[in-house]
Amino acid sequence: MADFALQAQPTDAADWLELARRAEAAGFDTLLAADHPGSCASPFVALAAAAAVTSTLRLGSYVANAAVREPILLAGDVATLDVVSGGRALLGLGAGHTGAEWDAIGHVRPGVRGRVDRCIAVAEATTRLLAGEKVTVATPELTMLNALLEQPRPVQQRIPLLIGTANSRLLRWAGGHADIVGLTGFGRTKADGHQHEARWRLADIDAQVELARAGGDAVLEALVQLVEVTDDADGFLAEHAGRLEMSVEELRQVPFLLVGTADEIVAAVRAHRERWGITRYAVRRAGLDALGPLLPRLARA
Repeated sequence: MADFALQAQPTDAADWLELARRAEAAGFDTLLAADHPGSCASPFVALAAAAAVTSTLRLGSYVANAAVREPILLAGDVATLDVVSGGRALLGLGAGHTGAEWDAIGHVRPGVRGRVDRCIAVAEATTRLLAGEKVTVATPELTMLNALLEQPRPVQQRIPLLIGTANSRLLRWAGGHADIVGLTGFGRTKADGHQHEARWRLADIDAQVELARAGGDAVLEALVQLVEVTDDADGFLAEHAGRLEMSVEELRQVPFLLVGTADEIVAAVRAHRERWGITRYAVRRAGLDALGPLLPRLARA
C-alpha cells in the first residue's frame, strides 16, 4: 500500500483552497508546504487556511528550515495548526541549504556538520516542547532556557515528525527518531543556493535506505520531481538522461520519477516497495492531475 502527499504553494486564496479540496477528494494523504523564508509563503499560515476547507487531509511542512527557525516558535506554529485542523498536523524538518536565508537573519551559514547538528537539536527540542516538556539547551547549535509550550496544546498525543534529507548522519538519526524519513535524492547544492545535483544512482539509493534502516524502522518517503503519464516513457526519460548522466533504464527504476503508462507507474511503485521499502511519495503540484485518477490503484500497489 502506498500513500501520496502533495507539495504545493498558494498563488491566491481561491486557488489554494480549491487545491486543498481537490487533493483531499482525489485521495492524497497529506498536503505539504515548503519553507524558504523570503521566497515562498509561510507554510503554517497556508496550511491553516487549507485546514478550514478539508477534514481528513494531513497538513505539514516540507520541510521547515531548522537552521533559521527557533523551536519554541516552531512548536507554537505546529501546535496551532494541530488545533485548528482537529489533529491533522505533521512537522517536517530539514537542515537547510540556501545561504540567503542565513544572511537574512544575520547568521553565517555553517558547514554540513553544523547544519545537521542544528537540525537534530531543533528536532529534539521541538518534539519535547510539543510533548509538554520544559526545555533548556546550551550547546553551540542551540540555546534555550526554560522553554515551555503551555498553550496551545496539540490535539494529537504525538505530532508525526518527518525529516527530509540525503545526508548520511541525518538519515541514520531520522531512521531512529522520526516517523517518516523523506528521501530527497539531493546531492550538492548548486551555486544559486536553491537547486541541487541529483543523487539518484541506484547504489546511492541503496546506501541511503541502508542508513535509514540502520537507525530504526521509520516509514520511507520519496520526493518525486517529475510525474508523467505517457505511452513513451523511454522517449520522455531520454530528454533527462544525458543531463543526469544516467541511462534511461536507471531512470525508470528511481523513486524520484514516476513516468510511464498507468500500469508502468503502478508496477514501479510496487518495485520501490519491494526493493527499498518505500511506501510514501511526495509529489509536486503538477502531480495532482497526473496521479489523481491513479491513486486508488496506487494505494493497493
